[in-house]
Amino acid sequence: MKKSVLTVACGALLVAGCAGTQEQMEVSAVALLQPRSGSSVTGTVKFTQIGDVIRITGEITGHTKGPKGFHIHEKGDCSDDKGMSTGGHFNPHKHKHGGPYDPVKHAGDLGNLVFNDQGVSKINFTVGDISVSRDTPNGIIGRAVIVHAGVDDFTTDPTGNAGGRVACGVIQG
Repeated sequence: MKKSVLTVACGALLVAGCAGTQEQMEVSAVALLQPRSGSSVTGTVKFTQIGDVIRITGEITGHTKGPKGFHIHEKGDCSDDKGMSTGGHFNPHKHKHGGPYDPVKHAGDLGNLVFNDQGVSKINFTVGDISVSRDTPNGIIGRAVIVHAGVDDFTTDPTGNAGGRVACGVIQG
């Protein structure tokens, strides 16, 4: 009887230890978006690494209704009032522009966010091809998130023809 109780107790500790390990494996980073190009667009975007997948969550406000381009750009520099100091889309593998789930795309091609009648977009989706890291070729920490003025068409290379940059935030981990 004592051996059975000990086995159950050890099993429970092992499961609890594994659960704790999973929580430790989830690494996150955040970008606080500030207006650019005379807009009123602001928000917070969180990136959480869960294995090989990144969950992107957050809320952005102050934009016009409809779909708007959303990208990670190569440089974490939001100093320019039009957001141009961030450079182009984050593209470590030198691919052509595409949609977030296309097999060939920039790592920073996150597609479009849809803003409602009140100018709010609630974000909750997953992507691959990036990492919440600073030390890997596809790492996003220290890069910038940009919200664009218009729709990303997923084909025009290299920008998606998404228009001006209306919000910018550096991804910090």
